[in-house]
Amino acid sequence: QVQLVESGGGLVQAGGSLRLSCAASGLTFSSYAMGWFRQAPGKERALVAAISSSGSTYYADSVKGRFTISRDNAKNTVYLQMNSLKPEDTAVYYCAADRPRIGLRIGVREYDYWGQGTQVTVSS
Repeated sequence: QVQLVESGGGLVQAGGSLRLSCAASGLTFSSYAMGWFRQAPGKERALVAAISSSGSTYYADSVKGRFTISRDNAKNTVYLQMNSLKPEDTAVYYCAADRPRIGLRIGVREYDYWGQGTQVTVSS
């Protein structure tokens, strides 16, 4: 049974930093592309960043230069380092896994497994 468990969310002031972690189990982690999505109230869930099994990365324009995705295959964990946070970054952040295949996917429906989410709140 695949499990993705996020941690590291919380309340931070604008300009601050947080690091999210997602611990995976029940899958061959190193073979999966991983993504971080977010969903704010009243908005659709959208991809923030993704990392392929080989380490290639993708970032949404809104977070380029501020967020960094990384993975540690030895720990079956993917991270999202978030710097220079803005109030508009407030959302529930979800970790997701895409089955082994070539390339990175940006669509919500293309990811197979999901965590339960962690709340990130950025105060102004």
